[in-house]
Amino acid sequence: MGSTKALSLEEIRNEAVDLERIPVEEVFEQLKCTREGLSSEEGENRLKIFGPNKLEEKKESKILKFLGFMWNPLSWVMEAAALMAIVLANGDGRPPDWQDFVGIVALLVINSTISFIEENNAGNAAAALMAGLAPKTKVLRDNRWSEQDASILVPGDIITIKLGDIIPADARLLDGDPLKVDQSALTGESLPVTKNPSDEVFSGSTCKQGEIEAVVIATGVHTFFGKAAHLVDSTNQVGHFQKVLTSIEVFVKGLEKDQVVLYAARASRTENQDAIDAAIVGMLADPKEARAGIREVHFLPFNPVDKRTALTYIDSNGNWHRASKGAPEQILELCNSKEDVRKRVHAVIDKFAERGLRSLGVARQAVPERTKESLGEPWQLLGLLPLFDPPRHDSGETIRRALNLGVNVKMITGDQLAIAKETGRRLGMGTNMYPSSSLLGQDKDESTKGLPVEELIEKADGFAGVFPEHKYEIVKKLQERKHICGMTGDGVNDAPALKKADIGIAVADATDAARGASDIVLTEPGLSVIISAVLTSRAIFQRMKNYTIYAVSITIRIVFGFMFIALIWKFDFAPFMVLIIAILNDGTIMTISKDRVQPSPLPDSWKLREIFATGIVLGGYLALATVLFFWVMNDTNFFSNQFGVRSLRGSPREMMAALYLQVSIVSQALIFVTRSRSWSYAERPGMFLLGAFIIAQLVATIIAVYANWGFANIRGCGWGWAGVIWLYSVITYVPLDILKFCIRYVLSGKAWDNLLENKTAFTTKSNYGIEEREAQWAAAQRTLHGLQPREVSNIFAEKSSYRELSEIAEQAKRRAEVARLREVHTLKGHVESVVKLKGLDIDTIQQHYTSSLSSQRALPIRILTVGKKRSPGVQLIADEYIEKLKNYCRVQDIRLKSNPKNANLSNSRRLPPNRCEISLVMYFITMRDVMAQIEHEDISVMSLVKSNEWVVMLDEHGADVGSEQMASLIGDAGKTGVSSIVFCIGGPYGHGRQLKERADVSIKLSSLVLNHEVALVVLTEQLYRAWTILKGQKYHH
Repeated sequence: MGSTKALSLEEIRNEAVDLERIPVEEVFEQLKCTREGLSSEEGENRLKIFGPNKLEEKKESKILKFLGFMWNPLSWVMEAAALMAIVLANGDGRPPDWQDFVGIVALLVINSTISFIEENNAGNAAAALMAGLAPKTKVLRDNRWSEQDASILVPGDIITIKLGDIIPADARLLDGDPLKVDQSALTGESLPVTKNPSDEVFSGSTCKQGEIEAVVIATGVHTFFGKAAHLVDSTNQVGHFQKVLTSIEVFVKGLEKDQVVLYAARASRTENQDAIDAAIVGMLADPKEARAGIREVHFLPFNPVDKRTALTYIDSNGNWHRASKGAPEQILELCNSKEDVRKRVHAVIDKFAERGLRSLGVARQAVPERTKESLGEPWQLLGLLPLFDPPRHDSGETIRRALNLGVNVKMITGDQLAIAKETGRRLGMGTNMYPSSSLLGQDKDESTKGLPVEELIEKADGFAGVFPEHKYEIVKKLQERKHICGMTGDGVNDAPALKKADIGIAVADATDAARGASDIVLTEPGLSVIISAVLTSRAIFQRMKNYTIYAVSITIRIVFGFMFIALIWKFDFAPFMVLIIAILNDGTIMTISKDRVQPSPLPDSWKLREIFATGIVLGGYLALATVLFFWVMNDTNFFSNQFGVRSLRGSPREMMAALYLQVSIVSQALIFVTRSRSWSYAERPGMFLLGAFIIAQLVATIIAVYANWGFANIRGCGWGWAGVIWLYSVITYVPLDILKFCIRYVLSGKAWDNLLENKTAFTTKSNYGIEEREAQWAAAQRTLHGLQPREVSNIFAEKSSYRELSEIAEQAKRRAEVARLREVHTLKGHVESVVKLKGLDIDTIQQHYTSSLSSQRALPIRILTVGKKRSPGVQLIADEYIEKLKNYCRVQDIRLKSNPKNANLSNSRRLPPNRCEISLVMYFITMRDVMAQIEHEDISVMSLVKSNEWVVMLDEHGADVGSEQMASLIGDAGKTGVSSIVFCIGGPYGHGRQLKERADVSIKLSSLVLNHEVALVVLTEQLYRAWTILKGQKYHH
């Protein structure tokens, strides 16, 4: 029996059975499993047959990896130099320079070893982190649901798929409601695809709506994604698992730049604990009474479109009921409540919101038909449930620390404005919050015309009632203003903004979709770990900057110092001694990664002018000091007369030792100057760096005193000269700090003031003070709400110059404008709550206030058609569907006449007599006229398209949409805050460049090419069908 079963599973692994096409019941029969799932023992047996649910990774050879560090342009130069040392003789019959060869090879091996060890350690750390962040899935094993690593899945497992999950394996859906699945990464389909029970879902696709169980039919390399990956030989990827971290260095990627704007999604600042069930059930004497006598029939999970859940159940008397809870506006719409009821409900919601409480509506209905698909009797509104999602205990302190570090924290939340303000007040973020309607750049009301949208986004403390499109737009606008934006989030609705942000951060317990779109995944709850990342990244960036300045300086010092000595005195410094200096320097430079550095109190950035200016000046000074030392030692008796040491004139081998020690000491001591912002002796270095410097200089001193190497032309100069050289090095070291400060003074208009405050002072006179003025504005705003960071509190004590008075006056005007906006929004609180719940702007609400409730929620539709004529029959059919559409929304049919073909082709054109030339000229003339016609039509269409409209372009190369996709498109457009939807039907030659760039969506109604008349009829019919779907009404399949 066991062998037959194993053979059958082997055949399934070899794809002898097409599990994608056969009925689901046959799938269970072929896989020899049931809807109760597998046992743990059976799962382990199948894992041996099918292998783990991941793509195989190639094992990288450690030896080849090590040798790879010897194969790069810099290594090639060193390898060529080593070969030249033994291949090319030095002349005069001398043998090859084996000493230099050994020294160069030793230096190459040391550098490669250091790089190999560091990268290997980083790889091990990344592997451990990736193992901790491995995707999880809920699987039914031993009749129990449990969360397991997705890698243990095997064909026959029963899994559950819900909103936000990345599907872990190819599977067939079981009984339940349809799913909306985004499989664009696999198939290129731009819109989510509806998957019904028994349909196949692919590994790597994302669930956008719904919840359902499924049976696994393929895992690992046998999945659709695995086969595609195998074809392109990308087995070094982690299969269908999302890329959780783009690189370990992501902490340094952007956090150290000019300015970081961190967006805290509300889930990362609050406890996010759903205690509704516990609170309600806890009111009963016995919690088991809550479900006593109730049998669940069907459960509708939450989704962003319906914004509610629903449960169909049978009570103890056999009667069918349906209960629903969700967004109050959706529940009111469901119950078809009267206007007075709506006003009372909104009043209660607003009162709850002022106290920071969110609200859920609850309703119920009887289902006399006793089927889960039946509509049931009219819904009855039961009431509201107030919820309090308290801020995390550490959020307030974390945000205060972020503000003190120069990180501008903003709140982006889908909650009501009043809730956002209350949360901002509790967290110390300020209450300068605005509704999502204020994000629209056009058609703003009088209260928002005082500030541009970009500046409003930049200055606000946060926005409420936002949708995913708003989050994306906020990040985009701030990036356009040259800010480095970080975004935190946890849900699938945060994924677009996380992907767009410079640094996307998925908080702990984020959905798979959010993790896949992020650069960083937090493994601990809360935001405090982000502050640690900021401090760590700034420390790493400071070390990188220190090393860069040091490298530039030491390169200039070595090259120019030895070059001038060789040119002036014809003194050749032994290459082997240069290798010794480089090897000892490597030992010291390795410890820079462990150095104790003070992170910048404000965001920093690469300033190449500062780096190169500092490197050139310091390197030039040290080169001059070396040349001066050699001149005094070679051409004068100053050291002999002043310190009583014997003269080295005429002793080139001893001068070699003395010159080597002088170059070695100051070269390595330079790192203490470049690593510090103030005086180098005032900032204590790390013990590793200090210890490495002392050991390296002890070795260098011993070599200079005792070495007697003929091959390197060096002989010890004695302890007396060693003491003189150390004294000379200390004297030449002191001016390095002064030179560093002078460079800052040259590069900055007020360098000394910034130096005393330990601030970054590398800027130009033209823009000096902008950061301080911005800090003053922000501090003045936050003082209104009881928060003022310590770092900016002393700014107001400084005496402002007359030149800055205009800036201060302008800031005061801005503050007054913002305060006025805040008062206006407070007085319009009721209207704003409706705006947030509906995702519309105030103008749209006012425009449709007199219409029915369904019309208020429906965006107007405009159809722009380009064509020469329209037959009466087509017009009659189109008008019929347009009249039906007007029951749901306002519709406007606009017809644009296309230019007559070849309108500019004149009969008087002179054509060449040759027939081929005639054809060629006619072709180019025709093409020119076609392009002119397209351009003219493009201008005509764009003149009618408004900037705040959602533009849908009908194009034969667009996404193929069905009726349900059309309904989803209309519904999604209603959540973007646009004023209307425009459908554009092109002329005979298609659409122009401007419209293609402006269009938000490109779709096609059929794989067939349709002329403008047929396209109009099909479009109007499909729009009417889409609205019937949205309203839950019957339509023809």
